[in-house]
Amino acid sequence: MGWIDTELVLVTIAAMLSPTTLTFSTLVLVLSDRPFRAGFWFYLGALVATLAIGVIAAIVLGDAAASSHPSTPKRWVAIVDVVAAAWILTWVTRVMRQPRNPARTAAMMEQMRRVTASPAIAIVGAGATLANPGGFIPLALKEISELDPSRAGYVADWLFFAFVSLLPLSVALVLLLVAREWTERLLEGARGWLELHARTVAAVLLVLVSLALLRNGIAGLTA
Repeated sequence: MGWIDTELVLVTIAAMLSPTTLTFSTLVLVLSDRPFRAGFWFYLGALVATLAIGVIAAIVLGDAAASSHPSTPKRWVAIVDVVAAAWILTWVTRVMRQPRNPARTAAMMEQMRRVTASPAIAIVGAGATLANPGGFIPLALKEISELDPSRAGYVADWLFFAFVSLLPLSVALVLLLVAREWTERLLEGARGWLELHARTVAAVLLVLVSLALLRNGIAGLTA
């Protein structure tokens, strides 16, 4: 596995464990009277939005970031990597210094209560906006473009990113079908754990992502 593949895996894992996505995904299941229904439509919205972005990017970006020498990225890609790494490290530092905000948590819960009581189409829309991988999407697109994949390779890489980034929610949906009461208790515990530890886990992963980007960027700028 090369550096670009490693970066793609790190970005995908960071997207999967994003505190925002995990929190919204957990709340949509915990706060709903019909958790599987709400969770399914929420998941579908996020998945369709992520896949749609991948289709558009395949047309617009393609293999523009690919280098003839995989170990040395193009100069503009290297600049993007360094800027992205600096931005991520700055953002992580700022967020970790901020105290937890109970008011923001309460607002998120109220928002998700309204979502879970809405028609299916509204839940799909909420999933598309709240549970998609967000800022990790452009990073994943860049990594895939750098790999210079074939059409089939691009599809495989983007499907990998889309499904793995939403893996916690899909696993929770399967568990709800198999053992609903046990899963609901598990989700309640997960909700409390996320409030305490999600930021720390995400910060560690984001630092790893930024270091990988920084390494790639420096390699391109000094080549």
